[in-house]
Amino acid sequence: MPWVCRKQVLPQDTDHAGVLWHGSYVAWLEEARVLALAEAGLAYAELSAQGLELMVVDLQIRYLRALAHGEAVELHSWLQPQAGVRLPLLTRFIQGDGTVAAEAVVTLALVDRQRGRLQRQRPPALEAALQRLAAGPMAG
Repeated sequence: MPWVCRKQVLPQDTDHAGVLWHGSYVAWLEEARVLALAEAGLAYAELSAQGLELMVVDLQIRYLRALAHGEAVELHSWLQPQAGVRLPLLTRFIQGDGTVAAEAVVTLALVDRQRGRLQRQRPPALEAALQRLAAGPMAG
């Protein structure tokens, strides 16, 4: 089961043609990530208070269909198998009829803000939340 974030395309999210502006996809991806992490038991603010951030190290978006002003959209997200310190998250933008309008992979890495370096060891609360994210929202 995916982690789900429900959105509606609002005027401020669109370009001059009335379709979802490409930059809005990035903001929605961040919102979906932060909400999923909170639902998995870790508020992003708690991680930040420890001087840690989940930085985006890679972002890929495939735009398949335009999303129009007023349209309801669901972002379905899954934590993918981890590759070392990299945490890839797959998200699909789903239209009301079930069509995939876009697909994105955001790859994150844990960074110690003060040192400006990669943090290989994850705090226990983050590790537990990542395990819940990988299992999906219906698992326990």
